[in-house]
Amino acid sequence: MIIVNTDYISGKNLETLGMVKGSIIQAKHVGRDIMSGLKGLVGGELSSYSAMMNEARAIATKRMVEEAQTMGADGIVNVRYVSAAVMQGAAEIMVYGTAVKFKL
Repeated sequence: MIIVNTDYISGKNLETLGMVKGSIIQAKHVGRDIMSGLKGLVGGELSSYSAMMNEARAIATKRMVEEAQTMGADGIVNVRYVSAAVMQGAAEIMVYGTAVKFKL
């Protein structure tokens, strides 16, 4: 599966199948949330939140790809990520794009 953030895939003629998406709401462990709060006071990267967001993006992307595969897609174009805070210590990640099939 080829995944790109452009509206084309070089050298391929594309047939549009439709929009696909994947999402997840993920939260951090309360103990780590407290430690990150303390880190927020002094500045610096909140590595536990970075790890949480990376994991959430990977899961959301996997779900999007699975949806595209059920449509028989060869690739996904125009991929975009969106995130939003749902509550303190939890975030929603959504990824969406257009599933395409390669024309011969």
